Amino acid sequence: MDGMSWLIEVVVKLLVVLGLLLTAVAYVILAERRICAFIQDRLGPNRAGVSGLLQPACDAVKALFKEDYTPPHVRPVLFTVAAGLAMSPAILVIALIPFGSVFLGKKAVVSDLNVGILYLLAVGVLSVHAILLAGYASNSKYPLLGGLRAAAQLVSYEVLFGLSIVPVVMFSGSLSLTGIVQAQAEKTAVFGGLLTLPSWFVWRNPSTTLAFLTFLVALFAELNRAPFDFPEAEQELAGGYNVEYSSMRFAMFFLGEYANIIVGSAVAVTLFLGGWTLPITGLDTAAESMWTGLLQVFVFVGKVAMMVLGIIWVRWMWPRLRFDQLMDLSWARLIPLAMGNVIFAVILLIAGW
Repeated sequence: MDGMSWLIEVVVKLLVVLGLLLTAVAYVILAERRICAFIQDRLGPNRAGVSGLLQPACDAVKALFKEDYTPPHVRPVLFTVAAGLAMSPAILVIALIPFGSVFLGKKAVVSDLNVGILYLLAVGVLSVHAILLAGYASNSKYPLLGGLRAAAQLVSYEVLFGLSIVPVVMFSGSLSLTGIVQAQAEKTAVFGGLLTLPSWFVWRNPSTTLAFLTFLVALFAELNRAPFDFPEAEQELAGGYNVEYSSMRFAMFFLGEYANIIVGSAVAVTLFLGGWTLPITGLDTAAESMWTGLLQVFVFVGKVAMMVLGIIWVRWMWPRLRFDQLMDLSWARLIPLAMGNVIFAVILLIAGW
């Protein structure tokens, strides 16, 4: 493939994935509003279209026509740049996520880097820069406190995030996200050979299971989701880092948060839940037909949807921790546990597990 053909293929893939991501963001927001309404014994948005399915379009029109007010005390250039950066980490990471093995004769991934994990760790931290910059550019007390909280939270949980991935890299022997999925496609006989399951890292051995649990905690903190939503704790910060924003600039932060939820769930599915694989013969091999490729994508999207629903459920069922409890949980408990788990993974590898 020459350079121009490769570039065209990457651009087309990226546009398709970006369009699907933005559509998914709109309906994840609607799903959260309906789920929280159900939990709180009310209806939620159900008037626009059948069962409220046109509500995202109504919200988009409303955001576009609202007054875009810039407070006089802000730093205007940085104030706008911060909103523009809100979705950039999600877009940069989604380009590495493999949705399947092969689809229509092409790899079902925008860019299959052989150092994908390192890229993921480098780009994933950029989300906090938009929040910190928004807090600083707002030139106001509560937004600045929200931005500083986000920075402290990142420092605490990015270490845990990285340590949780180390056992996955060790047992898969690959830094490529596609390679990690393929390592989980191997079948394992359980219950005396009565049942054969794929070797997903969520249950492959005790070390990877523990890594999954610590990864989930770090993921919630990275996403600024309850019970770790301190940068925008409205009871304490009157809304947090985005309190000075309105109209589409506020909407960019809102869209960025939900895009990060979807992409974070996709990363969790890729690393621990086998990506597109299922215990079905032929599903984990290179797709020879369009239907097999579609089935792989459907399986992957289904797993991501279940992860997203779990993240939404946690927000509306668990109370927020105190900030000192957040720091204690990371530095005094989970990081030592994750470091011990890395040593445990080495022992299991030496033992030939």
